[in-house]
Amino acid sequence: MVQQDIDRIIEMAWEDRTPFEAIEFQFGINESEVIKMMRSHLKRSSFELWRKRVHSGISQKHLHKRSDEIVRFKCSRQKSISSNKVSKR
Repeated sequence: MVQQDIDRIIEMAWEDRTPFEAIEFQFGINESEVIKMMRSHLKRSSFELWRKRVHSGISQKHLHKRSDEIVRFKCSRQKSISSNKVSKR
């Protein structure tokens, strides 16, 4: 996997509204692989903060925990990302 993809996966993992399923759809890696990647690429304290946030209820990283009113992966005000594989289709 190229560094640009790794950086984008980490960025998506930090975003509260981006579910793990969106990462899997775009990059083909599941939640456990994202966790392994975050663990290996972040400082320990950063990883622990991220895991705490994912499990806190603030984050909506799992589709089954999301409100039915949320029907997209990103905020409508967010700029489109040029390196996003889905946007290039």
